[in-house]
Amino acid sequence: MSQLPLNAAEDLINANEEWAQSIIRDNPDFFKDSAAYPQTPKVLWIGCSDSRVPAAVVTASMPGDIFAHTNIANQFHSFDDNANSVLSYGVDPVGVEHVVLVGHSGCGGVIAAIEAAAAGPVEPHNPLTRWLNPLIRLVRTLDLRGLPEDEAVAKVVEANIFRQVDNICNSEPIVTAWAAGNNVFVHGWVYDLATGRIRELVVRSLPSVCS
Repeated sequence: MSQLPLNAAEDLINANEEWAQSIIRDNPDFFKDSAAYPQTPKVLWIGCSDSRVPAAVVTASMPGDIFAHTNIANQFHSFDDNANSVLSYGVDPVGVEHVVLVGHSGCGGVIAAIEAAAAGPVEPHNPLTRWLNPLIRLVRTLDLRGLPEDEAVAKVVEANIFRQVDNICNSEPIVTAWAAGNNVFVHGWVYDLATGRIRELVVRSLPSVCS
């Protein structure tokens, strides 16, 4: 049987081998040390699943630097046990000091929510529309009339970041941490795909009160 050509998954395995060897050349004990001790990242990144915004790559971070959770359109829903469990575990026992909620320009989830909001009432008939339903409702509260598409998307991206920061601040893990005097900072960042730069929109901390 002839050898099948490499596919994208196999390319990743080969790239991983090269990457691991390059790390070992610079620091022979890096992986042994990483495996031997508990993780102690200071940052929890809650971002979008978009492949163009990999947390470790865009921040030049190494394994162990960032505790991460991603989903479509960087949402933080009160009903989402997945996100809440990541936040809870990140705050205690991992001990992160900064939670960063990261949106980005040209977000496909935001564009889908804008289109759904314009189309009228949405019946959440599949996982994506159910997931985006809170964002669709947020879009309907914003005045996007007359805005070019890119400006409308940018406005919703930023409004979404502020909303998700509020949701994180009002979550049980953060409320509990702040009540105990644990000053975890909650940040709202936006990443620009066209420039590769991160900009901070908001930061909240004890004793800030989130709406």
